[in-house]
Amino acid sequence: MGTAIAAAASATSSAAGHNVFVYGSLLADEVVGVLLKRVPPCSPATLNGFHRFSIKGRVYPAILPVESKKVTGKVLLGLTDLELDVLDTFEDVEYKRNTVEITLHDTSEKSLAETYVWGDEDDPNLYGDWDFEEWKQFHMKDFLAMTTMFAKDLEQPETKTRVSTYENYFQQG
Repeated sequence: MGTAIAAAASATSSAAGHNVFVYGSLLADEVVGVLLKRVPPCSPATLNGFHRFSIKGRVYPAILPVESKKVTGKVLLGLTDLELDVLDTFEDVEYKRNTVEITLHDTSEKSLAETYVWGDEDDPNLYGDWDFEEWKQFHMKDFLAMTTMFAKDLEQPETKTRVSTYENYFQQG
């Protein structure tokens, strides 16, 4: 199975699907399932030369290039163009989609994947490290509810931005 995952991960053309490295709320299959209406195959992976920051006032993380750091996450394999569009809309204007080189854990092979990098490299609200286990324990339930609202809005003629949905949801609580 490792070589099949490596082969799928090395295919980055839209014909074979898109591979997306995720490192925050999209590590949760529940969130991915709500957004994409399926949980695609995935493989644990590492992104070298980046750091995962917490963001003041947000429950999700940001990554930026930082020499000698690394981010552990997973790569979602074989996403369709439509699914990539959904993730682009979900990540909103706060992130820029970049192609990066990742290392697959099961084979140690390097592969290209898309990922979402924080748009403001000088953002004073970035700090420390973001912890997925802590997020699952304290924030996942509410984040999943917000994501469900966002996914329903996507089906409407006039979609709200994810940032707008996020801010509206978390101001209610």
